[in-house]
Amino acid sequence: MSAPDTNIDKQKRRHIGPLAGIFGGLALAGILFLGWLFWVVSAADEPEEANVVPGAPVVETDEGPVEGSGATIVD
Repeated sequence: MSAPDTNIDKQKRRHIGPLAGIFGGLALAGILFLGWLFWVVSAADEPEEANVVPGAPVVETDEGPVEGSGATIVD
């Protein structure tokens, strides 16, 4: 079953607002994604601290004693 009145020009005018909203939402999502991606990449350059196992032996280094060296948990 087809539509009784298919005036293409009228349909273009009626759909311009919703289509603009959809494209605007997609553009916003793309900008937010690129911002998140930039944030993740820039945060990856910073070294993370290792979690030390409680009760690990103290190891003497040039900088001084370090608790739990060699017994770390990597997340």
